[in-house]
Amino acid sequence: MKKVLIVAYYWPPAGGPGVQRWLKFVNYLPEFGIGPIVYVPENANYPIIDKSLEEEIPSRVKVIKKPILEPYKFASLFAKKETKEISAGLIKTKEKTNFMQELLLAIRGNLFIPDARKFWVKPSVSFLKIYLEENEINTIITTGPPHSLHLIGLKLKQALNLTWIADFRDPWTSIGYHKKLKLSKNSAKKHRELEREVLQNASHIITTSFTTKKEFEQITTKPITVITNGYETYKKPSVKKDNYFTVAHIGSLLSERNPRVLWKALSELIKENEAFKKAFRLRLVGKVSQVVEQTLKEYNLENYLEKTGYVPHEEAIKFQYQSTLLLLIEIDKPETQAIIPGKLFEYLYTQKPILAIGPKDWDVQKILTKVGAQQSFLYTEKNSVKAYITKVFENYLKGQTHLKLHGLEDFSRKNLTKKLSKLIESAV
Repeated sequence: MKKVLIVAYYWPPAGGPGVQRWLKFVNYLPEFGIGPIVYVPENANYPIIDKSLEEEIPSRVKVIKKPILEPYKFASLFAKKETKEISAGLIKTKEKTNFMQELLLAIRGNLFIPDARKFWVKPSVSFLKIYLEENEINTIITTGPPHSLHLIGLKLKQALNLTWIADFRDPWTSIGYHKKLKLSKNSAKKHRELEREVLQNASHIITTSFTTKKEFEQITTKPITVITNGYETYKKPSVKKDNYFTVAHIGSLLSERNPRVLWKALSELIKENEAFKKAFRLRLVGKVSQVVEQTLKEYNLENYLEKTGYVPHEEAIKFQYQSTLLLLIEIDKPETQAIIPGKLFEYLYTQKPILAIGPKDWDVQKILTKVGAQQSFLYTEKNSVKAYITKVFENYLKGQTHLKLHGLEDFSRKNLTKKLSKLIESAV
C-alpha cells in the first residue's frame, strides 16, 4: 500500500467544512490502495468545536500531532470577541468594524504572512524531514487554508525532492477577505510571491473550484485538477415532521453574506400571501453576524425567525431534512465566484429545493446545471427570487417537496476519493 502524509490544520475536534473534506478522504483512501498518515497541530485554536467528529476518525489511520504556537490565543487575552470573530471569519463591513478589530486585521495581514499559523512551519519541517525519511514516505499533501501549510510542503519538496500535492480548499490572494487585511504594498507583494512559489514548485495542484483552476493556470504550468467537496452517503435520518414551510440556512452568515433581495422577497410574500404568512418560518443554523440580524429586523422577519447557533454536523444534517427550502448564500463579489460551499453537496443529497444567491458567473451554477437543479440568482433579481419561492411554496402545498436530480454520484465522497487516489498514484 502506497503511503502518503497529509499535512492539515483543521481536524477534529474542529468543526466546519474544512474538516469534512480530509476526514472523509482519509476514511476511503485505504480502499484504493493508499495508506494515509495525518499530521495536525496538537493544541490548535479552533474557532468552532464539534467533538462529535472525533468519532469519525478512522481507527486504521495514524494521526501525528505536534504543538503549534497560536498568536490568536495571546490576542484573545485583550480582545477576545474581536479575535474570535476574525478567526471564525465573521469580519464586519468597514463601517461596522471597531478600532480593535481594525488593528487586529492590520496585524494579521502584515506581521503574519501568509497567516497566523506561520510559526508551525519551521518546527514541522524539522520534524517531518526525519519522519519521512525514516518511514520511507515520498508523497505528501498539504491542504490550505491556512496557506502557511503549503510552505511546509514547499520546504520539504526542496529538501527531499519528494512528490508534493498542494490542495487549495479556497483561493489565496483572490479570496474575498484578503482585501480586508489592511495589507501594505510590500505585504501584498509578499503574499503574491509566496503564492507563485508554491504553485510553481508543487508536483500537482488540486482546487475545489473551476474558477480557481483558471486563476492558477495564469501563474503556473504545473498540472491542476479540480476535486470538489462532496456528500457522504448515509441512511436518511428520522426527523420530526415539520408543520411549517421552513426556509433554512445551514452554516455561518457573515456580514456581507446578507442578501437583502431575499429578505425583501420574503417580507413581501408575508404581506401579500396569507397562506404563506401562516406557514412560513426562517431557520438559521450556525453563526449569524449582527449585521444580518439587524437587516432581518428591518424587514420585520424576526417574529418568523428560529436561530439555533452552531450545532454538531449530525444535527445539521437533520435540520436539512426537516426544512422545506435550503438557502445557499455567497457574498456578491467577483472574487467569490470560485467559492463552492461544501454544504451544497449535502443539500443536493437531500434532494430538497435549493435557493442559491450569489455572484455573477458563480461556479455553483455549473454544479446545479449538471444535476438538473434550479439556477442560482443574483443579488439584483428580487422578482425572480420571489417567483421561485412562490413556486416551491405552491409545490409544498401539493405535497411535492423533493427534486428529481441526476448525476449526483459523481459528487459522493467515495467517488471523489477514487479520483484523488488516481491522482496520487500518477503524480510525480
